[in-house]
Amino acid sequence: MQQIYITGHGGPEKLQLREAADPQPKGRELRIRVQASGINFADIMARQGLYPDAPKLPCVVGYEVSGVVDAAGPEVQGDWIGREAFALTRFGGYADTVVVLEPQVFVKPAALSHAQCAAIPVNYLTAWQLLVVVGSLSADESVLIHNAGSGVGLAAIDIARHIGATIYGTASRGKHEFLKARGLHHAIDYTKGDWSEELKRLTDGHGVELITDPLGGGNWKKSYRALRHTGRLGMFGISAATESRLPGVLRMLSIGLSLPWFNPVPLMNLNRSVFGVNLGHMWHESDKIRSWMEVILQGIADGWVRPHVDKTFPLAQVGEAQAYIEARKNIGKVVLTV
Repeated sequence: MQQIYITGHGGPEKLQLREAADPQPKGRELRIRVQASGINFADIMARQGLYPDAPKLPCVVGYEVSGVVDAAGPEVQGDWIGREAFALTRFGGYADTVVVLEPQVFVKPAALSHAQCAAIPVNYLTAWQLLVVVGSLSADESVLIHNAGSGVGLAAIDIARHIGATIYGTASRGKHEFLKARGLHHAIDYTKGDWSEELKRLTDGHGVELITDPLGGGNWKKSYRALRHTGRLGMFGISAATESRLPGVLRMLSIGLSLPWFNPVPLMNLNRSVFGVNLGHMWHESDKIRSWMEVILQGIADGWVRPHVDKTFPLAQVGEAQAYIEARKNIGKVVLTV
């Protein structure tokens, strides 16, 4: 099989295609011949040495794939051989063949391509946890989605639109028309002035009930201040760390110094909440993940879940794919194809 390795910390040149023997499934494992692999910002942070959960180098990252099951371990319970499926992978997804546990595998909807299925697991499960499971968004509330043009951002728009909430989102001007067509009610250009002042204007100074923030650092402070009473701040990434030119350790130190400290007393007095989401730390909760995915799969059947693939790259062009994301060119998911 072929795999993409991160050989060292640095730029896209640290990604290398290597050959390896095909893995053999054991126990409750299934082997999938991959046709599409999703790229996530965590993969880029791992390459830059900024993702503490990444395996020891050299390593193969990648959290999601879609393809065809061609082998099964002796303890597999379902009839999977020959079936098209998509799956969550605990790394190893940048490959043409993966082995994953059966509870992490889902039947591919016939209406979707493999590339679209590779855009589902991380994006929609993260957005579902942010907006529904912990964020408790309701139809009479409003939400601000930071980085609304990202894969998680588009998934959050789908979910908030289905709930019936009022949706605000930050994105560069060139993405606004597309995002409004997807269901965004109010687009805010974060590249022109202070987004929090524009949100204040749009909400008559009230703020919003829920904010999803993958930026981190000082932006979490601004997001917290933009909440209404009963507001919730959902934090799920620190993408701001990739924009600094400082060396790895100093970069994370500078981000750490800018982080907010949340005091219980002001939280109570302002009737606000803060919470964090990290799907990569939910592997022990497979029953929860499967129950959330059942709702998402029903949403595909009903038409309100609409995974959007911005662009695909061949597996060997993974460096170009990651550079495309780093340049903030994508609207939605970028996928590797085999």
